[in-house]
Amino acid sequence: MAAHADEITKWSASRIAAAIRNKEITALEAVDTCLARIAQVNPKLNAVVQICAERARKEAREADSAIARGESKGVLHGVPITIKDAFETEGIISAGGTMGRASYVPTRDATVVARMRAAGAIVLGKTNVPEFCLAFETNNGVYGRTNNPYDTTRTPGGSSGGEAAIIAAGGSPLGLGSDTGGSIRLPSHFSGIAGIRPSSGRVPRTGHWPPLNGAFDPLTQIGPMARRVEDLILTLPIIAGPDCIDPAIIPLALGDPGKVDLKSLRVAFHTDNGISSPTPATAATVKNAAETIRTAGATVVEARPDGIEDAMSLFSILNIPAFKFGVDALGAEAGTTEYGPLVIKAKAAFAHMNISAEEIFALLTKIDVYRSRMLGFFSNHDAIICPVNAAPAPPHDTTFDRLPDFSYTFAYNLTGWPGTAVRCGTSPEGMPIGVQVVAPPWREDIALAVALHLDNALGGWQPTSL
Repeated sequence: MAAHADEITKWSASRIAAAIRNKEITALEAVDTCLARIAQVNPKLNAVVQICAERARKEAREADSAIARGESKGVLHGVPITIKDAFETEGIISAGGTMGRASYVPTRDATVVARMRAAGAIVLGKTNVPEFCLAFETNNGVYGRTNNPYDTTRTPGGSSGGEAAIIAAGGSPLGLGSDTGGSIRLPSHFSGIAGIRPSSGRVPRTGHWPPLNGAFDPLTQIGPMARRVEDLILTLPIIAGPDCIDPAIIPLALGDPGKVDLKSLRVAFHTDNGISSPTPATAATVKNAAETIRTAGATVVEARPDGIEDAMSLFSILNIPAFKFGVDALGAEAGTTEYGPLVIKAKAAFAHMNISAEEIFALLTKIDVYRSRMLGFFSNHDAIICPVNAAPAPPHDTTFDRLPDFSYTFAYNLTGWPGTAVRCGTSPEGMPIGVQVVAPPWREDIALAVALHLDNALGGWQPTSL
């Protein structure tokens, strides 16, 4: 007997995939249930900005026919997903939040989208982003503002804010995000779901817009977002590995989180990075997560990497050329002549700042020194548990006034290390609080194993009241 719709909207992608394989539900039932949930919640959220319902239903019927024949495309066979609007999707408008691309329809999928579809996933639609993906909240001149599903007066974060919001609200079990300064982990934290930014060099960015180049290239990675950590573990192997296009991707095998022995791990935690002090509830959530891992048998100490307090200044200076020159270059490439509200605000903030070639050279040297000092921390530790942000999701239009709060994520973009966000608590006002689990380079298996234990032990994602 098929599950009730309200059950499917709470299932993980792994559970949906198993139910389709076992003929407990059909792919068409899964797709129709998600489409109905999107129709119910999206007017309040504005998270999904393009829907391809008939195409999705057609693919679902094909998936069900394949199951009847005893065939399967892969581990995501028949599973409905959504895709951040930064990724090109064949036949679906991919605006990237900017007016110049408001009608742009790609003729091919981004590499990661193609890999998800080859594994059997069915794309329901595209989710909202800030213009050019250059903000920690989601608003643009094409589609407008996305709201947090736990409190619509607050932001779900950015730049993968639409993706996080619709997953949290039950409209999609799984999606793809991209992360340069926290754009997977922050929306996951603000919206109470799970997400991973893999090691730099793990997942190809081919077909991502804006295109990744220059100083931001090594900072940015693509990763899955879902209600449950088990789905991150399921999905990362699908999208990882070279595509012979993105020159930065390394052909290095992924470790298996199932083979990580928590009892053997040396875990450090910190609640304050020396840049922005966390709220009491945030600090308490991190401490509880650390104690949960200690109870599982890990060796846990309170410590933070030497030099992490330099992250704010380094990342801020790195943004000067991006906003002074990069934004206009992107606008010209897209054909955008009128910017949305977030880009206008960001350009104004950086208008008085200048940086010379000599200063850029010195900055890159300082970043290398920072990375080396930070890396030394892992000679004595195997993982770090810390805040994703100094606070839960803030009200709309306030993120530019709180930039130091966001230093907890971009501290680790500067290193290129993998980091998983998972919900571990709730603020006094009822907002989700996630923690960040950071691991050494190429050790996504450790970050995911620790996050999976926290997800299972502390409850993880919780349904919204929408």
